[in-house]
Amino acid sequence: MDPNTLLQDVLSLLPTQYAGDIAVIVSFLISACALIARFWRPPDPASRWVVVWTIVTAIAQARGWNLPAYQPGKKAAMVPATVPRQTVEQMLDVPPGSTRPGRPPARASPPG
Repeated sequence: MDPNTLLQDVLSLLPTQYAGDIAVIVSFLISACALIARFWRPPDPASRWVVVWTIVTAIAQARGWNLPAYQPGKKAAMVPATVPRQTVEQMLDVPPGSTRPGRPPARASPPG
């Protein structure tokens, strides 16, 4: 069964006066989660808040917004936190130390 048929079947079961209210509530929930995810710094990977963070950001992405730039257990280059920074710098071909947060990545000098 394709998703459109399934959606039509589910919506036909709802009373029409509630369908609009449900759409507004779901839309508000997605927008609120996107706003929370925008301003909430990711928790430490060992924190108990990681589960809540994951749920909030998953709901926020329901409208197609991108992943937050920083996630628990990830570096800015979006590799696992266990990967050494020197390996990431070599993989990206950037000067040592340029992958630290707060510094824009710098390109290595072009081959001469």
